[in-house]
Amino acid sequence: MNERFTGEKLLDALERGEVRAAERDEHGVWRANAWVKEELLAIFRGSPLVEHGSLRDVFPFVDKASFPVQRFDLERGVRLVPGGSAVRRGAFVAKGVVCMPPMYVNVGAYVDEGTLIDSHALVGSCAQIGKRVHVSAAAQIGGVLEPANARPVILEDDVFVGGNTGVYEGVLVRSGAVLAAGTVLTSGTVLYDLVHERELRGSREAPLEVPPRAVVVPGSRPATSEFARRAGLHVACALIVKYRDERTDRATALEAALRGE
Repeated sequence: MNERFTGEKLLDALERGEVRAAERDEHGVWRANAWVKEELLAIFRGSPLVEHGSLRDVFPFVDKASFPVQRFDLERGVRLVPGGSAVRRGAFVAKGVVCMPPMYVNVGAYVDEGTLIDSHALVGSCAQIGKRVHVSAAAQIGGVLEPANARPVILEDDVFVGGNTGVYEGVLVRSGAVLAAGTVLTSGTVLYDLVHERELRGSREAPLEVPPRAVVVPGSRPATSEFARRAGLHVACALIVKYRDERTDRATALEAALRGE
């Protein structure tokens, strides 16, 4: 991406999907666009607090002047169900996205076509969400603005995120993966692949990566100190118990009617 925007032009470009906080190259490698986050931080610093909303008894919001909530019309093709949801200025939400109340999409996020964001779910700042992703109720997709070169959380196409799941600190979830309810993934999570008998870990150079079509569930492993052994203590981890098959596809399918198809 050669052209770089600033200020309101950047926010407009983000909302149109012309600029992204992270991009995937032809080899499947994701790289953060540090300049995008640097400019967003500059907008935050230079923007005063204001009262948003003409009806102060209904919309008692105080936030940075540059970041009001977005307004949607039929032309956008986004299904925004009543009940307290909000999409912040500078986020891209594609046609065919379904937003169930209450949910929130923060600045710099990218949500692609056919995705469902369910009730009480969060898509954090600069998070990148692919096509036909299901973000279930109360799931948390973490955001990041600082440091500017840090990769945001990325969910590729056709990922299923179960309820009360948390994905944070630049974790990359590859296409078709399934995260069972209650799974928590961070850059420091150890992911044990029971199918291929291997350990997957993140590093400073590359955060944790969930393989394509992996089915991940919450797990634990014994803590190693003598006290932990005496007390029977365990440390949280995550387990790949299988790779996606027809049975998994049926269990995670989202009805076409819910997507508005």
